[in-house]
Formats: sequence, structure tokens, C-alpha cells
Amino acid sequence: MSFENQLVKWYLNNKRELPWRENIDPYRVWISEIILQQTRVVQGEKYFNNFIKKFPSLESLSSADESEVLKMWKGLGYYNRAINIHKTSKKITNTLNGIFPNTYNELIKLNGIGDYTASAISSICFNEYNPVVDGNVLRLISRYYGLKTPIDSLKGQRNIREIGKKLISKVSNPGDFNQAMMEYGALVCSPFPDCESCIFSSKCVAYMNKEVDAIPVKSKKKKPKERFLNYIVFIDSKHKTIVNKRTNKDIWYKLNEFPLIESKTEIKNINTLTDFKKLIDNSSLTIIKEKEIYRVKHILSHQILYISFYQISVKETITSGVHLSNLNNYNFPVPITNFINKLLI
Repeated sequence: MSFENQLVKWYLNNKRELPWRENIDPYRVWISEIILQQTRVVQGEKYFNNFIKKFPSLESLSSADESEVLKMWKGLGYYNRAINIHKTSKKITNTLNGIFPNTYNELIKLNGIGDYTASAISSICFNEYNPVVDGNVLRLISRYYGLKTPIDSLKGQRNIREIGKKLISKVSNPGDFNQAMMEYGALVCSPFPDCESCIFSSKCVAYMNKEVDAIPVKSKKKKPKERFLNYIVFIDSKHKTIVNKRTNKDIWYKLNEFPLIESKTEIKNINTLTDFKKLIDNSSLTIIKEKEIYRVKHILSHQILYISFYQISVKETITSGVHLSNLNNYNFPVPITNFINKLLI
């Protein structure tokens, strides 16, 4: 039996029961594929169920406020995904009469939908022959064919996509084939595979050449960027504080935060920072007491954040301040939420 047909047969007999596989509704498949980017299935399943419960249809999502969508996304990271999901739901509802695009070429025009997602939706929901290429597929194909081109290079990804095109053209159900590729890479040909139980071990080039640990090949990793975030938590006598919204297209875009001073290095004494003095002057607040109360290291995929929180008691009443008991009504990123729940509420 050929590789592609053997793979599909394995999938049909071994696939996991997951909520987005209950039917081929493009809305549900789309939401699942976006959630599963940069997220493990175990965690993603929980978020998917909660998201679908809150927004069971395209219409319910498009009519929601962006803040509601961001709140449901809290903890998943990469918040632009949630913003783009909301934008796309509005576009489909308002300009496409609520009809989900049914071709790769139309899908890829939508906000937040790239080659992978368009390939997945078009093949699973509309039977189009477009191969998916994700981390699981890159690993499986690289090992099976013994490919040495780095999978994080454009050339490496193009090569694997071309192989995927040839394989998918030989099967009767492209959606099952794509899901089989991803499932096999996740469950069998994983980063730490059990090659002895693999149905392809007798034909796998990496296994036969004892190179499974060396393939797939990746380019040398860049050192993650280090950032130092200093949050100033003003608190007045009425237990109110200042909450801002992030507007720069950076991490945590459109989420809430306390007044921020970003420094080039770790700060031992916040009072030595010129930006801190400017913040105090611009706020017209008088400091009664100041202390650093919490530090945390937060790791993102390409950045390491060293976050410090400074509690500043002030004499004046904070105009338009937010009471501490209401902070959980705002969309803070996870490390700030943890700080709030641990030390402020």
C-alpha cells in the first residue's frame, strides 16, 4: 500500500475524537485551526469549547464587541489572532452575506488566514486538494524522505509543500489526508518518536540511516530578545488605580495594562529613571509611599520579559480611576492578571 493511502487508513482507525471533528462546519474548523496555532491540542480543546459556547455561530461572533472576543482568548497569547478572527467574522457577515468562502483563493484573502489555514479549511470542508504544511507535517515528511534542508527556511517549506501536493493528489479525500498528516506527526512521528511502533519505519529514510534525532534540520536559533517592563501601580485612598490600553502593534496589542516604563536593563531603583519622574510630573500625583512588590519572568516564543510591579500610594484621588475590585473586568495579559489576583484583590 502506498504511503498516502496507508496514512489515511491509519488515521481513520486511530484519530482522536475532538470537538471540531464532529462535523465539517467551516466556522468550527476555522476557529479550531486558529486556536491550535502555537497551542497544544489538550489546551486548545478547552479554549475551543469555551469559545464555541460563547460564540456558537459566525453571526454571534461578528455581533460581539472586540473586548468580549479578547476576553475569551485570554491566556492563548498571540492576541492578533483573536482580533483578526473578529474582523473576518464581520467581513463574512457584512460583505459576503454570511456565506463562508469555499475555495482556497477566497479564503486566503481574509484577515488572519494564511496558506496553512486556507489549505486546512478548503480541504476538510470543501474537498479541495491543497496540502497543509505545519510543524507536524514538516517533521513527518522530512524524516520519511530524509530531507536535510532546514524546515524553517523558505526552500525547505516549499520542497515539503511540493511533496504534499503530489501525495494529496493520489487520495480520494484530501481533508482526511491533511488531518492524517497532522495527526501522525503529533501522535507517532513526534519530536520524541517511538519508531519501533511506526508503520513506516521500514521505508523511513531517517530511521534506516539512524538520523531520526537529527531530522528535521533547523537553522541556528536566534537568541530571544530580552525586555524589561516596569509597571507603575498607582493606588489612591479609595483603592482606585490607573488602567491603560496597549495601542502599539506589539505584544498584547489592545490588552490592558498599568502605566508602563520599559527600560533597557533591570532597574534596581525606579526613582533613578527619568521616565518615572516624568510620569509622576505628568500625572500630577503626590507619592505617599512607593515600593516594589512583585517581579516575574515571562517567556514568549521570541522574547523573554522581565516584569516588575511597583505599588505607588498617592495622596490625590485618581480621576476616572478603576477600583481594584473591578480589575478582573478588564483584559490584562496573563502575567499582569496573575499579579492582580495574587497581590491586589
